[in-house]
Parts: sequence; C-alpha cells; structure tokens
Amino acid sequence: MPNTNRVYRLAKRPEGTPDHDTFELSEEDVPEPGPGEVLVKTLYLSVDPYMRDRMSAGESYADPWDVGDALRGAVVGEVVESNGARFDEGDVVTGDLEWAEYATAPGPALTEVNPELAPISTALGVLGMPGLTAYFGTREVAQPAAGDTFVVTGAAGAVGSVAGQLAKLQGAHVVGFAGSDEKVSFLEDKLGFDVGINYKTTDDYQAALDEAAPDGVDAYFDNVGGPITDAVFTRLNTDARVAVCGQISMYNDEDVPVGPRKLTQVIQSRATVQGLLVSDFEPRFEEATKQLGEWVASGEISYRETVTEGIENAPDAFLGLFEGENIGKQLVQVAER
Repeated sequence: MPNTNRVYRLAKRPEGTPDHDTFELSEEDVPEPGPGEVLVKTLYLSVDPYMRDRMSAGESYADPWDVGDALRGAVVGEVVESNGARFDEGDVVTGDLEWAEYATAPGPALTEVNPELAPISTALGVLGMPGLTAYFGTREVAQPAAGDTFVVTGAAGAVGSVAGQLAKLQGAHVVGFAGSDEKVSFLEDKLGFDVGINYKTTDDYQAALDEAAPDGVDAYFDNVGGPITDAVFTRLNTDARVAVCGQISMYNDEDVPVGPRKLTQVIQSRATVQGLLVSDFEPRFEEATKQLGEWVASGEISYRETVTEGIENAPDAFLGLFEGENIGKQLVQVAER
C-alpha cells in the first residue's frame, strides 16, 4: 500500500459551468481506520449530475460542500484493513466515500457487493443509485401501464436508459430524448425504445412529439427540464403522471428561468407532477436491487457504462456529463482489484 493518498477537494465555488479550476487534487497521508471502521481502496468512483448542486452554496436537497472539503460520491472499493468492523480484508463494498484513492468509513455506512451477481461496477449504475432511481421513479411515480405512452429525457444516461426499459416491460410505448444519433441508435437498437429523438438536431420539440407520440403522453420521466419539458407538458393526456427526477439543463445556470412555465397544461390535463428522491424508498432498496439483478441476468434489462481511467481524470468525467459525452453510467476506474 502506498504512503500517499490522492484526494480531490473543492478548490472554489464555480460560477456557471464548473471547470478544472473547481477541483484540487492533493496528496495526503493514507488515513487510518478508527474503531469500527474500515480502510477502503477505491476501485470505481461514480460521478453524477447532482454533485453540481453540492458545489454551490445555494439551496438544494443535498448539503453543499465547503471550499476545501473533500468531494464525495458513490464508490465501489475493496477493504484493505478492518478495525473491528463487520467486513474482512478483501471484501468488496459500496458506499458514499471521498473522491480519493483510499478512504475510511464506519462499517454500517457500507454495503457488501457480491462479485458473482454481476460486475462490481454495476453497484454504481444499473444495480446502484441510478437503477434504483429509475425503478421507483417509473414504477411508483410515473406508473406507465400497458398501452400508455411514456416519455423520458436524458434517455441514454444511467437513469433514463433503465427507466425506459422498465416502461417497456410494463407494455408502454416508449419515447426517449437523447443528444446524438449514436445515442438514439443505442435507445432503439439496443434498449428497445420505440422512438428516439435527437434533441440537438430537432428544431421543433412539439412537432417531434406529435410524430413520436401521436396519442399524447401518459407518463413522463423528467431528467432534464427546460424547453423539452415545456413541450412535453403541452402533450400531457388527462391524468398523466410526471416524475421530476432531475433538471440537468439548468444546473449550471446563474439566473434560473422563471417557472414552472406550463402549469396551465397541468390544469387542463389534471396531471400529477411529483418530485423524486430515491432516498425516500430506502426501506425497499433490497427488494428493488434483487428484482433489477434478475432482469439484468435474464437480459430483460441491458446497460452500458462509460469508463474513464485514472483518478486524475475524474474532473473530465464529471464535466463531460454536462456535454452529454457519456452513454449509460459514467464511471471512473481508480484501481484494479
């Protein structure tokens, strides 16, 4: 084990879109686990859009980091030392840890990962927080039924790609918005979406929806917000359900647009619009993970990962989320097991 540990800290609060100056990679001592803690070697690090809010001091559902704080996120790692915790050396675990090569955590804060169930990286994607978000957001909030039209934005991302497939399993007609022709092909050819729409080359979202969803929209899973959501709201059917999961199109805006702008459409459609935080469903995580694992094993749900090599490239992986560079779950591989 090395004597030094590379750790990412918040160098400054970004104004608008973060850049490389937002991040500071420092060399520090490898921490020692306290009583009941383990020392974890990071194997895979997750980068997720919600982390952008934690870089700012404004209001958010996630507590902001202070300048100088270590950045944190979901990690899959290997236990290299245990100080009275319930894990043994060599166990693979996942939890919310620092962006670092090595980190300590109390045993109860970690969950064991079964390497025989699926590749361990999936604990950060289809079998992790994104998959769980899609599972509960689709099945409990948007609730697509057979014959419904289900629309999802950010459809080629970690959450949207699973949400659309879950809607297909329910028998829905699935329409996904994504940001490239490659992503549209991934949705239609690999994931079984009925229609993919490249929002970057589409001038009229309402016209595109009229063609892709001629019977209107019954369920909408929103990861993006902005003009696409405006267009979807004008096509909501009576008693439609909207799951608001993310608003990535506005995360870097200094001046947030006035809104919601389309509530008149909600009056007309009598739609239900519900915000979604996956943590609300924590008591049911085991149930959902088991079911998702079965679907992945049977091939009923497919997934894709975009893996960036090396902790020094973690900022590039994070910033690429806002340029739509990833397909499926964006990960950083820090070390090999």
